[in-house]
Amino acid sequence: MKIGFIGLGNMGGPMAANLAKAGHEVTGFDMADVKIEGIKMAGSAAAAAEGAQVVITMLPNGDILRRVADEVIPAMGTGAVLLDCSTVDVGSARDVAAQAQAAGLSALDAPVSGGVGGAAGGTLTFMVGGDEAGFNIAKELFDIMGQKAVHCGPSGNGQAAKICNNMILGATMIATCEAFALADKLGLERQAMFDVVSTSSGYSWSMNAYCPAPGIGPKSPADNGYQPGFAADLMLKDLRLSQQAAETVNADTPMGRAACDLYADFVEKEDGKGRDFSAMLPRFETRGRG
Repeated sequence: MKIGFIGLGNMGGPMAANLAKAGHEVTGFDMADVKIEGIKMAGSAAAAAEGAQVVITMLPNGDILRRVADEVIPAMGTGAVLLDCSTVDVGSARDVAAQAQAAGLSALDAPVSGGVGGAAGGTLTFMVGGDEAGFNIAKELFDIMGQKAVHCGPSGNGQAAKICNNMILGATMIATCEAFALADKLGLERQAMFDVVSTSSGYSWSMNAYCPAPGIGPKSPADNGYQPGFAADLMLKDLRLSQQAAETVNADTPMGRAACDLYADFVEKEDGKGRDFSAMLPRFETRGRG
């Protein structure tokens, strides 16, 4: 398959490399001067998109997605698929999809879960919104870049699934870190805490698969000085998107709002910028009530 890939950063670069290794013809473009084995680099986003059966974008936000869409959609042929894997606001995803469909293209919004490790290992999960025909064309590529792709319904629903999932994740990680800090002060050993919670009603992905306490449970960023697997900055971005969406549809999300406020303080006022989102644990260790 002939593929254009726009946005070859920490996530997009490994995803594009996996497609090239699988035998697809990948032409890439990024604002930075990057070189990836097996990928032909183009001088512009439009040049990367020209003649492609699928154009994949992995971009920082909705404004940039809209600008890139304005450039690549006119360069794409009728029946091609615009596959956006960025995490952006639902409104931008739906507007770009409508623009693509008006030009005779299929459009998919397919944000991912799994982080940089999942991108490199080809184990991402894709949450996909858009038409069934486009999903069926892209499924072969999802199978290369990830381990699972869930078709969530019409355009924008992939983004909706992503921000709902990460609102749960952000709030759950905060609760897990609070509980470890409380256990410390009550004199409960962390291993005992993990052994109880991980096999009882407090079970969660934050505890069992991504434990924020160093040396407890499976290896996680906590065992590497909280170097990010999923940065607190990105969690804050996703939580803000969840609250923007909640305001749009008048949904009451007090836990999501509280998690967003805590990560905003952590990233913008404290030492959370550039650290893993599970580094909330050392934050709570040093804080008292009040």
